[in-house]
Amino acid sequence: MFWKKQNAQQEVQTGRFELEQDGQLAYLEYTLAGDVLGLMHSEVPPELRGHGVASSLAHTALEWARENGKKVDVICPLVEEYIARHPEYADLVLK
Repeated sequence: MFWKKQNAQQEVQTGRFELEQDGQLAYLEYTLAGDVLGLMHSEVPPELRGHGVASSLAHTALEWARENGKKVDVICPLVEEYIARHPEYADLVLK
């Protein structure tokens, strides 16, 4: 399988940031309450793991939060790991 880096898309109706590749769907579930984006849970199919899919999901969600003036409440461990590797997003984390 050839992986082309792409940005995830926000799906408001399902409350997810989604990325589809080769018929496989990866997603990051979120909630939105006022000015807080809750990043809850991610799922990446085994076929897509190790190709930066989880990072793309986290990046898209965090960029959306920044662009829309939201803080983030990080529940998902994959997003926590992403922020640890990308401290430029630490200011978004709800304290």
